Amino acid sequence: MTRTAQAPRLRPAPDPSDGDLVARVADGDETALGRLHDRHASLLTALVRRMISDPSDAEDIVQEAFLQVWHQAPRYDRSKASVPTWLVLIARSRAIDRLRSERVKSRTLNDFGQQRGATHTSPEGARTVLEEQRRSRLRNELGKLPDEQRQVLELAFFNGLTQSQIAGSTGIPLGTVKTRTLLAMKKLRAALTDEIRDFL
Repeated sequence: MTRTAQAPRLRPAPDPSDGDLVARVADGDETALGRLHDRHASLLTALVRRMISDPSDAEDIVQEAFLQVWHQAPRYDRSKASVPTWLVLIARSRAIDRLRSERVKSRTLNDFGQQRGATHTSPEGARTVLEEQRRSRLRNELGKLPDEQRQVLELAFFNGLTQSQIAGSTGIPLGTVKTRTLLAMKKLRAALTDEIRDFL
């Protein structure tokens, strides 16, 4: 009796290393950035939370760190630091920058308040107008984004969905949602730094 030849089993491709992912990010691979985010975002968030008390600010800083990774990936040198160490250094630097910025802002507001005193007669009215202007500018800048990037931000900003909920409702992989969000935020921040921080 002859034995039927069996097809060779295909081994699943091994997961790329962190270094391989960074190299792919340096080549403009958005999916690789999303995979790096999935692997290390929780670690970076825990680190930043030790420095920044506000959870939303901490998440914002981690997003900024991965935007910096997107720009600096071509300059990453694995002989100087492992990828996790490199990411931690970037996130820590962003958190320190935020702390310094908040201290300067606080001192400036305190000085201004002491000089001017409480002279505004209708702060609520002024705040409402300002918020409406910011929303108008945000919608205008959203309209300039590529369709796939605008979609995820509109679902987040105006529908209040988390990234996981966006992935579930659209069928887009979570890593892709995160990457599109990162790239879209980079473009919006250039024009709407203050507005984006308010809406996050």
